[in-house]
Amino acid sequence: MISMLRRAGISSSMLYTAGFASIGMSVASWMMSRNIESRGLARADRWGIFVGQWAPTFFALGNAMRMEEELGETMPSERVERMKSRAREKMPVS
Repeated sequence: MISMLRRAGISSSMLYTAGFASIGMSVASWMMSRNIESRGLARADRWGIFVGQWAPTFFALGNAMRMEEELGETMPSERVERMKSRAREKMPVS
């Protein structure tokens, strides 16, 4: 899933930003629900908590994406190419 997000052009900084935006949206949705709706404080709390639960997901995806960016997909393929070249050197084909 992380490699699919990376191919889509999403970076770790975008995911971290989405996490912080989720925190702000949580507070905003709580305040709007509390002030605009007449359903009471319990409903406002549920809205705030619902939106606030997105933040850890975005931060976890941001960490995974950062690791993907730092380690990258090229390392395993470079390792494979080095192994292939060493194998060719040890077993020359005539």
